[in-house]
Amino acid sequence: MHRRLRSIPLYLFPLLLVGCSGGTIKAPVDSRGNQSAPAATSVPRSPAQARRRPVSSGESHYVVKRGDTLYSIAWAHGLSYQQLAASNGIHYPYTIYTGQRLQLQSAASVRKPAPMQEKTLRTRPMPPPAPVPEATPLPAPPASRVVAPAPREQADIARYDGRWVWPTRGRILRSYQSSGRGKRGIDIGGHDGQPVKAAANGKVVYAGSGLVGYGRLIIIKHNENLLSAYGHNSKLLVSEGDQVKAGQQIAEMGSSGTNRTGLYFEVRKDGKPVDPLRYLPNS
Repeated sequence: MHRRLRSIPLYLFPLLLVGCSGGTIKAPVDSRGNQSAPAATSVPRSPAQARRRPVSSGESHYVVKRGDTLYSIAWAHGLSYQQLAASNGIHYPYTIYTGQRLQLQSAASVRKPAPMQEKTLRTRPMPPPAPVPEATPLPAPPASRVVAPAPREQADIARYDGRWVWPTRGRILRSYQSSGRGKRGIDIGGHDGQPVKAAANGKVVYAGSGLVGYGRLIIIKHNENLLSAYGHNSKLLVSEGDQVKAGQQIAEMGSSGTNRTGLYFEVRKDGKPVDPLRYLPNS
């Protein structure tokens, strides 16, 4: 046994001792006895890390189709006509063209750059202020400029006198829901051919069937803030640009774009739906 041990090279004795001790080698070693680094293992990422970064969809646009008006496009996308006009540099009388590409994002919603962080600067003490000679009165600042509507548009607005009437006779089948999805007006029941009337003085700014879900639709502009809409008609009796008075018949009731006969009536203020009962008389 001793002869066998003498024949074994000295540099193998540590390996024999480790083998005899029954221990395990935790990591491989190189020829110089240095422990090599353990193999890299992939650590699973958390769901938050694994989630892909959202991709910016960019600005949304709309291509004008035949029969569209600035008002109908704004109505369909939940904007006021002023927002849509301002975002695209369109002025009164708000003429648009088939194939024209309109930006739908309102000018007020354009993302502003993040404010720069203030840096702390070391400053020297300010010297005492020098004596100021007697001040002379400054001229009053010029009054802020107010952009008035164009004369023709102002004439349209002047026709509105604040008086409202019911657009038709019938039972309310669905009332206004402030937090509802989709259309947020009221449904009024009736029969085919029943008269549909303008609820207030104004100007017809859309008459057609290009808005999905409204059927044959009329939109009336009452002033720079208020518009009303009359949907699901069987026949339209007015055209875009017509001046109408409160109580004047503008359509015949029907079921276009829906599965039951009735009138869909909606009022919007500054581009947002409001409860029509706030304007209609109690009777």
